[in-house]
Amino acid sequence: MSNLLFSTDHEWVKVEGNVAYIGITDYAQKQLGEIVYVELPEVDDAFEKGDSFGVIESVKAASDAYIPVTGKIVEINEELVDSPQLVNEDAFGNWIVKVEMSDLSELEELMNSQQYEAYCEE
Repeated sequence: MSNLLFSTDHEWVKVEGNVAYIGITDYAQKQLGEIVYVELPEVDDAFEKGDSFGVIESVKAASDAYIPVTGKIVEINEELVDSPQLVNEDAFGNWIVKVEMSDLSELEELMNSQQYEAYCEE
């Protein structure tokens, strides 16, 4: 978890060059409960930081997923279409989308793992 960055909307970001893997945090999946559906964007869709890029539905609620960086979707995690519960089983091991980032400076606005833990305790 130490190599991840976090948004205030409970998304995590793993950076490899100018590509970001994005998923929801363990805290978020616990709040949602049993996840039954993940709505994914299309490859090549472009999003501005803060845009909703999909919906995560659980037996309790539906929640938008917000993109923490501006960029273009280069890959979606197809496994989640048939097995959305994978997010519950391992939130940090199951990314939702891969994004080619257009502004790497936006990463500076995200939290590290210690800052995120403190944020969740507030």
